[in-house]
Amino acid sequence: MALDKAPRVLVVEDSLTQSRQICYLLEDSGFEVEAAEHGKEAMARLAQAVPDIIVTDLEMPEMNGLELVEAVRREYATVPVVLITAHGSEDIAALALRKGASSYVPKVFLVDDLVPTLQNLLSVTQAERQQQRALECLQQSESLFVLDSDVARVPPLVGYLDGLLARLGFCDATGRMRVGVALHEALLNAIYHGNLEASSELRQQDESAYHELVRRRRQEAPYKDRRVYFQAKLSPSEIVCSVRDEGPGFDPASLPDPFDPANLERIGGRGLLLIRTFMDNVTHNAKGNEITLVKQRETCADKGTK
Repeated sequence: MALDKAPRVLVVEDSLTQSRQICYLLEDSGFEVEAAEHGKEAMARLAQAVPDIIVTDLEMPEMNGLELVEAVRREYATVPVVLITAHGSEDIAALALRKGASSYVPKVFLVDDLVPTLQNLLSVTQAERQQQRALECLQQSESLFVLDSDVARVPPLVGYLDGLLARLGFCDATGRMRVGVALHEALLNAIYHGNLEASSELRQQDESAYHELVRRRRQEAPYKDRRVYFQAKLSPSEIVCSVRDEGPGFDPASLPDPFDPANLERIGGRGLLLIRTFMDNVTHNAKGNEITLVKQRETCADKGTK
């Protein structure tokens, strides 16, 4: 395990004998160690200095291991917590893992398993920190995704981009949500209206007929063989996304004004209204089978709130 400096471990254990054993074991393996007797003391120490990792017993006075896991997850989410479990505490340990603990080591295997467990976790967290440092140097990133007409692929793709924006600090949560909604609408439009050629007018008139047409065309040529091309270009100042389908296209000039009150209650105008509200610039190509959406970094959080 190659680390720039000795990793700091906070050991939380109310048994003095057990605490000393764990501390000696970790110090002999090159860790810098400090100890706390229970969860409340551990949280007080965290307020003074945040360690690289926490090792905690489950059964303690004041604040037990499960409560500590929840508190750390809430206030110091990036700090991994490793539980030391005794025989008979398996159910509580499983609950703690669901609450946010990173791993556990049974007391009977403490000598053999504790150090490797911490080393593995620290390797993971170090890799994440290095990735974050690399992202701070990012000047431009470009990705191309090719989708079939399965709309279930859309949320994971939007989620991937949301995670990238979050790691870059490009938007706050509200800004990322707006970008995600706009991209989601653009991708669905490309699948339904572009590749499958299911019109908004049909949906406005007969919802069930619309969905039946969509279902049928997913099985029929040429509709089922068409693809959607999603390209995202990300720089420190903006994100530019284009969504292109393989349908026949349409005349962009024929699009109704989504901001016209007469169109606000139409199903077909809702997606475009959201896209134009949440993005800074929206354009279509001449054929009408590609839409380009631009969001500037400085307006990402407050666009649409004015």
